[in-house]
Amino acid sequence: MRNLVLLCAGLAAYVALLVFSQIVLSNGIERTMIVAMISLLPMLPAIFICAVIVRTIRQMDEMQRKLQFEALAMAFAGTALITFGYGFLEGSGLPKVSMFVVWPIMAALWFIGVMIGRIRFR
Repeated sequence: MRNLVLLCAGLAAYVALLVFSQIVLSNGIERTMIVAMISLLPMLPAIFICAVIVRTIRQMDEMQRKLQFEALAMAFAGTALITFGYGFLEGSGLPKVSMFVVWPIMAALWFIGVMIGRIRFR
């Protein structure tokens, strides 16, 4: 339960800093190092969120860790194949896609991997 609270706090901080940085950046600040720092502010809670996830996985029993490992392996490989394949398609004329799509693809595949693992390891 504590890890869930920490995760929610990290997500709330991420949203708050994301909104803050977008508001500040939309006010037309000159392109300086400060702009880069403001742009990267949401990464601070993102790092915290990653640490909470790693901590949560470390606290799981062996079976749950195995399930998470297999789900993450599937997500990693699937994301690599999808993004690499789409890179070739961009060369054939499809529109360029932002790097922001990589994480949602990986998260979706991780979720699918966890669901498959739960069915397999019942």
